[in-house]
Parts: sequence; structure tokens; C-alpha cells
Amino acid sequence: MQIQLIRNATLRIDFAGRRFIIDPFLAPKHTMESFTGESLNPVVDLPCAPQEAVEGVEMVVVSHLHPDHIDQIAVELLLPKEIPVFCQPGDEVAFKRARFGSVTPVESSAKWNGITITRTPGRHGTGFMAEQMGRVSGFIFEAEGEPRVYWAGDTIWYDGVARVLKHMEPDIVITHSGGAKFPGSGPIIMDTEQTISVCEAAPQATVIATHMESLDHLTVSRADLRTLAEQKGIAANRLLIPADGETLSL
Repeated sequence: MQIQLIRNATLRIDFAGRRFIIDPFLAPKHTMESFTGESLNPVVDLPCAPQEAVEGVEMVVVSHLHPDHIDQIAVELLLPKEIPVFCQPGDEVAFKRARFGSVTPVESSAKWNGITITRTPGRHGTGFMAEQMGRVSGFIFEAEGEPRVYWAGDTIWYDGVARVLKHMEPDIVITHSGGAKFPGSGPIIMDTEQTISVCEAAPQATVIATHMESLDHLTVSRADLRTLAEQKGIAANRLLIPADGETLSL
């Protein structure tokens, strides 16, 4: 399989002979409002033309509806209305309103062209902030002859993630590791320490850290994460930290 990090949480994945995209956030640099007052978002350009990001894509998976995970450019201009969309329950209403014709809310699991898609829980922060951020999901992808991939989504490290790692024993874990924060809040996605916790809890897995250096509320750099991983003895081939546009073959 191949995983290409486009930017932020957006990944283009070749898996079991199929190509799909997750969380398509394709807006140009500085065309969206700031989250913290520091900069317009996104803070970096796409590494390719937005049309190139969706080239050959046959299916879309969306973790939740926050604008840095699915944006109007993707919805209105780039994704064909007949493309299959998989999402968490409740979010299908927005996609159907946008006139997508094949929308599947994944309550527990669904199948598409030999790929099993299983929804997993997430917690987008703690306490009041988690309530404000709303429901989020991750997804596991499985197919014959392919590694088991757990995309954790916009979640902090908590017992729900630990249970998935223990019971599903994924071969690949994709984390959102940018340590996003709002003024006065704790992290609403994983930070450096929480990403290392994932590595330690899943010693059999390759961890791929994404959702970094792309928005003004992200506080963790790739260098920060690599430094802590080296201090904790996490090998570079166990924790992959791709650059925007980079393709990983696994």
C-alpha cells in the first residue's frame, strides 16, 4: 500500500488496488479564518494542485465536519457528486444536502470493493472543550493481503484509543499529532507525549504522524516530535513523520 500526505490530515491512500482520500482539506493558503488570531489558515500551501490531490480517487472517508477536514472547495468544486462517501453517523445529512448521491454513515463497519471500514471512537479534547468540539471518529481499513490500518482521527490519547490498539493490533497507526490548542485549553488532538504513548502501546505497529504545521492552532512541529522520539528510544522506522506531499510505501 501507499499513503501520501497531502497536507494537514488529508491523505491519499492506495490500498487493495483502490485509491481513496481521507479528510480532503484543499483550500489555498491564507483563505480561511484564524483559529487563534495568529494567522489566516491554512498557514502553508498545498504541495500540489488541488485537482492533482483528488486525481484517480474512487472514494472519500471523512472523520468529522470541521472545516480543516472537509472544506467547500472539495465539496463544491473537486469531488464528483457520484463518488462514494463514508462518514460517521449524523454527518451524512450534510453530504446529502450537498447533493452527494452515495453516502454511507458507518455505525460500526461497512464494506467497499473488498475493503472493510470499521469506525472507532475519538475524544477531541477534554472536559468542556471536548463537548464543544463535538463527536469525532477514526476508522480502521482492512483488506486481504494488506496491513491493518488504524487512522485514529482528531483525538487525544485516552482509554478509547488504547482499547483499539490492544484489541485490533493494527500494523499501521495514523495519528493527528500537531498538539492543536485554543487559548486556555489543553490539546484537542495528540501532542508529542501522547504520540509517543501510542508508539509505546503498539510496539508491533508503524506509527505515522500527520496533521502538523498546517494551521495556526497547531503547537507541535515535526522536529519537536522527532526529538522526543529519539529521547524515548523510538526508532525512526517505527515513527514516520512525512512531509507534505511525501508518499510512504508500506
